[in-house]
Amino acid sequence: MIRNNIWIHIGIALILVTLAAVLGQIDRWRAGLRPATSETRDIARSAGKPNAVKRSRSDSEPEVLVRFKPGVSMTQIAKLVARNNDRVEDNVEFVRGLTSIDDLDDADPAAVAAQYTAMTDLVEYAHPNYRIELGTPDAKPVEERFEDDVTSSPNDPHFADQWALNNDGSGGGRKGAHIDALKAWNITKGSSEVVVAVLDTGVDYTHPDLISNMWIRPENVPQYSDGELGAFNDRYGFNAVDNAADPMDENGHGTHCAGVIGAEGDNELGIAGINWKARIMPLKFLGRGGFGTTKDAIEAINYAVDRKQKGVNVRIISASWGSTQYSKALEDAIRAAGEQGILFIAAAGNSSTDNDRRPHYPSNYNLPNVISVAALDRTDSLASFSNYGAKTVHVAAPGKEIVSTWLNEAYREASGTSMATPHVAGIAALIVARDRSITVEKLKERVMAAVDKIEQLNGKVVSGGRINAAKALAN
Repeated sequence: MIRNNIWIHIGIALILVTLAAVLGQIDRWRAGLRPATSETRDIARSAGKPNAVKRSRSDSEPEVLVRFKPGVSMTQIAKLVARNNDRVEDNVEFVRGLTSIDDLDDADPAAVAAQYTAMTDLVEYAHPNYRIELGTPDAKPVEERFEDDVTSSPNDPHFADQWALNNDGSGGGRKGAHIDALKAWNITKGSSEVVVAVLDTGVDYTHPDLISNMWIRPENVPQYSDGELGAFNDRYGFNAVDNAADPMDENGHGTHCAGVIGAEGDNELGIAGINWKARIMPLKFLGRGGFGTTKDAIEAINYAVDRKQKGVNVRIISASWGSTQYSKALEDAIRAAGEQGILFIAAAGNSSTDNDRRPHYPSNYNLPNVISVAALDRTDSLASFSNYGAKTVHVAAPGKEIVSTWLNEAYREASGTSMATPHVAGIAALIVARDRSITVEKLKERVMAAVDKIEQLNGKVVSGGRINAAKALAN
């Protein structure tokens, strides 16, 4: 009996040893195939329908953004990344050498970035894919108005609430503390030939006050093609957040900004945008909760640059968000947009701080196509929450108690430099509507020169004043 038990134990031991060896071979085989398996999965996804997955990641964002030096080939990059047990997720088309990388060891992103930064012969820079968080806007519903309550032109029911466009001194405001929209509209009300991209949470492109001014990809413009995943249907714009091309807003912030720029004017509905006619292109990189990443912002900017090269007249990007994290990769992407003639207008931030001392990005990038915007209240005072900077914040604009479009055909009042930024973007679009050939440098110069000087803004913003649409068009 004992002898039989011994043989049974020996047999079980042999089986376990054999099984362990087989499993080890399987694990090594899987490890060897991991990069190829990932590549095969990505190719299969790209071969899908036009509305198919745009993202190459499955469940997480890339950890690190690396820009390799000129002359470093994709073969070299692939070998280097594989040696570090990392994976190339994507390459940014208009920033040569910029690559997003997934670390497969779950190491700290800062440590991974430092590892690549140390490769000075191959790498220009590397940094983590920073998270960007949109501050929750102080938004509240607006009481419905009807046309009979309105005595001013245009006939939009809520125009009387739009003090930023025409401040008559009511509601505790100061008469004339506005962008002088009525005088500007005697010159131009905008043009459907001018495309303004809203880099935000997306836009509710079905909103009745926006639908006629939304950009739709023209038939003669090819579908957008991601270098890794192929073409997809970008009919209404771009979505870097979800696994679909649809840039529908699920937050409200982007829709609010879009309304300031281009809600249809004089249509007996809601509000009047600064441009009664325009084309709003949604660039969604912030999700329902207002979160996004540097990589997603770069992808969205890359899309706008691509569309510009394909003949779409994208002249302005409005960016009502920011972070104190400096990203060289994001700076390079915005620079690339400027090289294509796109003005980038950014919110200065809402922490009541001096951006000269504590930089805020992207508004602090010292680029010829960037304008940084502070916020004013209805008395022409710098809003209590607004950032400022004598050297780094360029202009101020209305940004408190701003009424605009919201989700589900609604309208809300919101405050922030987020609301000030689209006022500047809207005025820039009016300038382009009147002068189609203006360069991005001249456009920035025109915006900064067209201000009403405000004593309180001396030493607070570069221009020392609040933007004025009528002056911008008269120059």
